[in-house]
Amino acid sequence: MPKPENNGKDQYHRFFYQADACLCCSEKTWPCKITDLSLNGCLLQFESPWSEDLEKIYLLSLHMPDQVPITMALSVSHVVGNHVGFKCEHIDSESMSELRRMVKLNLGDTALLERDLLALAE
Repeated sequence: MPKPENNGKDQYHRFFYQADACLCCSEKTWPCKITDLSLNGCLLQFESPWSEDLEKIYLLSLHMPDQVPITMALSVSHVVGNHVGFKCEHIDSESMSELRRMVKLNLGDTALLERDLLALAE
């Protein structure tokens, strides 16, 4: 099971989660790998360095077998080569419920999850 990470500067607990996903914007799509995930965003890895618009809103789709798909609207927060950090700008209720379930399973601590949800609501 992945270990949660919180280096003190993040107020959301991240967990390492290796999965394939797809990022899209307008007519373009980029296959990517999720490196880590939180209620506030994610770190994605692409095949080549990121050179796309830093001001646009992107849509991430994460489909896993036997689970509800997770879809998040994201904005770019930082870029380091082909690793890009994204901030969650919007997530629908079904995706939020599934992500919450995943975070709870990976954190193993309901109190940490509730603290993250409270921070997200603020």
